[in-house]
Amino acid sequence: MSFRAAVITFPGSNCDRDMAVALERAAGTPPLRVWHADAALPDRLDFIALPGGFSYGDYLRSGAMAANSPVMRAVAKQAERGVPVLGVCNGFQVLTEAGLLPGALLRNAKQNFVCRDVQLKVENTQSLFTAGYDKDAAITIPVAHHDGNYFANEETLDRIEGDGRVAFRYLDATNGSQRDIAGVLNAAGNVLGMMPHPERAVDTATGGTDGAILFESAVKSLADA
Repeated sequence: MSFRAAVITFPGSNCDRDMAVALERAAGTPPLRVWHADAALPDRLDFIALPGGFSYGDYLRSGAMAANSPVMRAVAKQAERGVPVLGVCNGFQVLTEAGLLPGALLRNAKQNFVCRDVQLKVENTQSLFTAGYDKDAAITIPVAHHDGNYFANEETLDRIEGDGRVAFRYLDATNGSQRDIAGVLNAAGNVLGMMPHPERAVDTATGGTDGAILFESAVKSLADA
């Protein structure tokens, strides 16, 4: 199977190359690169990635303007068809602003930029993104954000918890996120948003490979489908 992925670049994206490298290491083929102003996506995509960065300067409601980029209408259509979509950090913010995931990302609880390795607990191993992890495993993934404080009302939190849609949870109080949620899935399980950066944890030379499992899991799950 030829794995055909796309990485979307917004004005201010700064992790798009890291995302492309992580996907190529897992799949063996480089992903296609797509500019935010493109109205259409390449045909026959298996996977779409919205990387981290500082879209439109990372001002108030990071990702809000990016969510209205022309390409996001095409991303929403592909997500509805079941194409896997991964949003990391700023990409997670874009997915919530676009309505593809519940909740919102607020300023960190202590109003500071957090940039360090954090430990996560793997909560869900049923999705194509997380099937390669052991349930309740503790993994180490770096974070780098000022607006990663996950917020949703109690009804929404109870629903996503009850549906098993919390993919990852912080093992420490990283940014004030409600119920320490670090990553959530949509109801269909094909859209994942997470603040930690798995694409920065794919090589021992840069600190670890716990993030590589996510990309390898997605490639294997799609090949086995």
